[in-house]
Amino acid sequence: MTNPVAARAVPDGPIRARYDDARSPAPSRAELDWYAARLPRDAGVVLDAMCGSGRLLVPLAALGIAIHGADASAASLAVAQGRLDGAGLDATLYRQDATALNLPTRFAAAILDGGAFARITEPEAALEALVRLRAHLVGPGTLLVDARAPSYTQMRPGAPLVEIASVALPDGSQIRMRSETSVDAEARIAHTDARYTHRRGPQPLGEEHVHRAHTWYDADDWCMLLESAGFGAVACERSPREPSEDETSFAVTARA
Repeated sequence: MTNPVAARAVPDGPIRARYDDARSPAPSRAELDWYAARLPRDAGVVLDAMCGSGRLLVPLAALGIAIHGADASAASLAVAQGRLDGAGLDATLYRQDATALNLPTRFAAAILDGGAFARITEPEAALEALVRLRAHLVGPGTLLVDARAPSYTQMRPGAPLVEIASVALPDGSQIRMRSETSVDAEARIAHTDARYTHRRGPQPLGEEHVHRAHTWYDADDWCMLLESAGFGAVACERSPREPSEDETSFAVTARA
């Protein structure tokens, strides 16, 4: 695994990474089929531009798609590498931030998790990330975006949203998460402070505190961003992934 220095600081800890991976729903057969039908098999390598812990990267590699992954989080990449190793699969992983993407390979296609992309809250940085991503595609390379907008996008100012959840890990331990999210719907920004507590029964194993800022984009925003970054043939369609409760989801496709 190649590990260039990430250009932007991100919440990066093994407890948070394992929690996020355990809570992320595995892709359905229909979702994998949607990607497999749109990604090239013989034209070159695919880039998962914000691959996280490999939710899509690992099963797509298992389908025989040549794929590389990039992410700013070393902790998430470590989880992805462990999943690849456990499945007997091989994929090159790079530790790089999307806003400073500079990889030694050019790609026939790319996939992008819109939820992860929403953590780039500055408009100039978001555009820069897409410009850099387009530069890594060999025309007419395909870009597939799984875009989502959270349920609180129309929320009026008020008390923070509090969420408490937990996940059980294969080793018998448990991670409990408590978060508070403050939303400014007019400015399209939300700030989340979360505490992750890792335990095995009554035994504490570790704790991490994470702050995240995130924004959201509707279909028109995505079309404008992609066109401004030089992409063409931009189109929206139904997302292959079932949305969470009250979440808005759609897919965006484009050509470099």
